[in-house]
Order: sequence, then C-alpha cells, then structure tokens
Amino acid sequence: MFDSNNVAIIGTGYVGLVTGACLSEFGLNVICVDSDISKISLLNNNIIPFYEPELKQLVEKNRAAQRLSFTSDIKEAIDQSTVVFIAVGTPPQEDGSADLNYVLNAAKSIADCMNEYKLIVIKSTVPVGTCKRVKELVSNILKERNVRVEFDIASNPEFLREGSAIRDFMHPDRIVIGFENERAKNILKDIYNVLYLIDVPFVFTNLETAEMIKYASNAFLATKISFINEIANLCDEVGADVHDVAKAMGMDGRIGKYFLHPGPGFGGSCLPKDTRALLDIGKNFGAEMRLIKAVIEVNESQWKRLLEKMRSFLGEFQNKIITVLGLSFKPNTDDIRESPAMKFISYLIQEGAYVQVYDPVSIKNAAMLFSDNSRITFCADEYEAAKNADAIAILTEWNQFRHLDLNKIKTLMKDKYFFDYRNVYEPEDVKKCGFIYYGVGRK
Repeated sequence: MFDSNNVAIIGTGYVGLVTGACLSEFGLNVICVDSDISKISLLNNNIIPFYEPELKQLVEKNRAAQRLSFTSDIKEAIDQSTVVFIAVGTPPQEDGSADLNYVLNAAKSIADCMNEYKLIVIKSTVPVGTCKRVKELVSNILKERNVRVEFDIASNPEFLREGSAIRDFMHPDRIVIGFENERAKNILKDIYNVLYLIDVPFVFTNLETAEMIKYASNAFLATKISFINEIANLCDEVGADVHDVAKAMGMDGRIGKYFLHPGPGFGGSCLPKDTRALLDIGKNFGAEMRLIKAVIEVNESQWKRLLEKMRSFLGEFQNKIITVLGLSFKPNTDDIRESPAMKFISYLIQEGAYVQVYDPVSIKNAAMLFSDNSRITFCADEYEAAKNADAIAILTEWNQFRHLDLNKIKTLMKDKYFFDYRNVYEPEDVKKCGFIYYGVGRK
C-alpha cells in the first residue's frame, strides 16, 4: 500500500498553486516546488504572485497547519512524496503548438531524483501522447542511472476558471483521471477521496482520452463564444436583440445558458492557447480541424470589428480621448494575457488616441507593458478615467462597472459616446442619461 498523503507539486503558477492549496485543505501534506527562488520567497511570506479570490487565505491557513510548504529544492520535494504532480506552463509557440520544455524538464528532474516508487501525474494541459512521452523519458533516465524502481504515469487535467478556481476545485463538475493500471487509479482515487465521497462524478479512462478531454472541453467553450459573437454581429445588422436571443437559446437544455455572452472575444491563458494547440494536434495527425480554425478566426476578428464600430461613431482616433474600463480578460483576475482590452488599447494608441484606463486589480500588470507610453493614463477609479473623454468603453464586466453613476460619468466626459462591449447595461437606461449607446448585438 502506497502512502498517498504526501504530495509534491512542480510549478507554483496558477494551476500548481491552486492545486497545492486545495489538496492541503483536503488534509494532504503538500510540498510545492519551483525553480524561481524569488517566487518561493514570496510564497513563504504568504505573498501570492497573482490575484485569485480566496487563495491567499487558503495558503495562510494550510501553511499555519503545516500541511503546505514551498521549496526550490526539487530533490527534497521528490524524496518526501509518493505522488508528484507536474503543473508547469505549456505556453504556445509561434506555430500554435504547445511548448513542452517545462513539462519534459520537470519529468527529467523527477527521474534524476527518484529512488523509490512514484506516481507522476500530468496536470498541465498537454497534447495527446505527452504522458507516453514522459513515461519513455523517465524510463530512459532510470536506465542510464542504473536504478530499478517502479513508477506510474497518470493524466489529471484541470478545469479551473480564473476568478473562481477555489470553488471549482472544491466543487468540480467532474474529475478526469487517465491511467494505465489499477495502482495508479486507486492512488488518485484516494487523493480525491473527499470529492469521491460527496458523489462528484469521476471519469476513469486511458491517458490519451484524458489528454483529449481537456482540449475538447476548452475548444467547445471557445466555440460557443465565437458562435454567439457571430450571432450578435448579425443582430446588429437585422435589428434583433442578442440578449433575448441568447436567453431563449439558453433555455434549451441541449444548448445551455453558459458561454453565450457576446463581447470582444475570448482571452486569457487557456482558450486562445488550447484552440491553437488543438489545431496543431489535428495537423500533426492529418485531421483538419475546420470548425476550430473558424472559431479562432472569428475570435481574432471580433475585437477589431468592435473597434471599427467605435470608429464609425467617432471618426478617426487621432487625439481622441477614450476611457477603457477593464483590462483583465475577465472579472476577478489580474490576468491580462490575450486580453481583448489590451489589444484594443494598443490599437487605439497606435492610431493616435489617448487612453485613460481603470481596472480594480490588473493596473500593475498593464502598467508594466505600457511603462514608456505617454498616451495611456492609469487612473485611480472609473470616474477619474472618464474625465474629458470623448467616449467610454466597458471591456471587462467587473461588478462595480454594472452600477456606475451614469449622470456623474456624463458630466465628467467631453462627449457622450458609451460603448458597452460586455452588454452590462440596458440600452434604454443609458440613453435616458443622454448617451449615444452601442452594445454588442443590442441597440
């Protein structure tokens, strides 16, 4: 019987840190390891390097209970753990394929250190066949070391939403486990015993299927977003209201109401990366992913279309002052990766506009990207950002933007254009305050 109470997590990024904190909350002893010494120092002082609701409290609680620790010494982490999760990044390469260098380096480090049985669990999002590739790599290194120890490989993809990751981990829709033998299956079942006992659905399958489930899930969500954006664009032309269209569609149980919210397109660290990677996987195996290709194309054009709509109202952007509310790709995160708002702002600046921006948590991340640009002003709140503006645009649907004092905003602005790119307001309510309103698929 193997001890599944001692777990190592390689990688303290978004997935690794959330996984480590939540597993320690389940009562397991978790060591999170990262080669970035400065990051480990921050974590050992209860400083979380990114914003995620509830995460800081969970880390502090479990560090105090001595169930969660952080180290840069990978040998220490491997020696003390039976189960080792690989939760490092798989960033996109220029051709859209996933960069597996971090995953393979983590696997090499495990193989260099292990002297007894380990279950190596791939939690990173990886192309189909990666688990088998890791298995071969570890086997070869053990042979080179002349060390005869058993190990297993498993796939356990994550389905965490930034901004609600703790809840998603504690109350998941399902747990997916790809395995090769009953030993690996039973150890992971024991790891997630808390969830198994409350009847969370478990999907036990082979390695390749588990790897595919992650990509298929994200690609389908991306498809729903691009679909409703295309419908919204058509609603603009025919005079229909996409809000009512999406509401009625969502009442159909076969369709569901989630991810039917039109806007400037999807962003973040998952959907753009994973759709491109799936396209690349299909190419490598001779399967043309025509629908996924279209989803990507629609998404890449959506924010540009909304910019052109703004231009149709304002004329050229040269020397216009534009207020942008929201920088992160979605609310409740400071993640600006692939954010439509950041693309929007970059284009406006390139066209000669002055941009005044506000976001509750991601100002610091955005400021680092525009540190030398005099055409962007980072403001203390939404009202400061509205001063003397020709137009205001909501790019991220933070809750505090849903209840703006519209009359105050109107008096602060120079002109009266209101671009509700997340459809958070009823058009008539905005128009009553004297604004010229534009929503996505709503007039």
